[in-house]
Amino acid sequence: MTDDHTHAHTHVLDFFTPRAADWDSRFPDDGPAYAAAAGLLGLRPGDAVLDAGCGTGRALPALRAVVGPGGTVLGADLTPAMLEAAVRAGRGASGTLLRADVARLPLRDGALDAVFGAGLISHLARPEADLAELARVVRPGGVLALFHPIGRAALAARQGRTITDGDLRAEPRLRELLAGAGWRLESYTDEDDRFLALAVKQG
Repeated sequence: MTDDHTHAHTHVLDFFTPRAADWDSRFPDDGPAYAAAAGLLGLRPGDAVLDAGCGTGRALPALRAVVGPGGTVLGADLTPAMLEAAVRAGRGASGTLLRADVARLPLRDGALDAVFGAGLISHLARPEADLAELARVVRPGGVLALFHPIGRAALAARQGRTITDGDLRAEPRLRELLAGAGWRLESYTDEDDRFLALAVKQG
C-alpha cells in the first residue's frame, strides 16, 4: 500500500468515523432524492449494482427497488462505523455490505451493470485511477452515477467556500477526468437540490 493511499485512508476514516452515528439524522430528507437518482441508472430487474462509498447505505433500498429481488446490490465502504450504522438502520436487508476500498474492489472485471457514488468524488485519493477501477468492474455500456443531494453551489455555501472551475465536479473537469478513466459523460445536472452526472463505460 502506497503512502499516499495510507494517508488517504486515514483521512477518510478520520472524517467519517465520528460522523457515522448521527449521519442519517443530520440528513433525514434525502430518501426521495436517492430514489429519483437510482431510477435514472437505467437498471433492469436482475441487474447488479454497486453503491461505492455507501456510507450508512442510504441508497441501498432505492437500488434494490430498481433491480428487484433477483438483482445484486452491493454497498462498499472503507469506514466500519458507517457499515455498522447501515446494519443498525436495517439496510443490510437491501444489499450485501462490504468493507472495501473503491481503489481496489474485490470484484471481477465487468461484474456489474452500474455503479452509484453519492458524495464520492471529493473523497477519492487518486480520482482518475479510482474511477478507472470503477470502470474495470462495470460491463461495457454500463453506467456510473455520481450523485449529491444538493448542488455544487449550495454545498459550497454550506461549507463556507466558493465554487471554482478547478473543482473536480465542474463539468469540463469532470468530463475530462471521466474520459481518462474509460467513461463518457452522458448527462450533467447541477441544481440547488441535486448534482447528478451520468456516464457510460466505453469499450
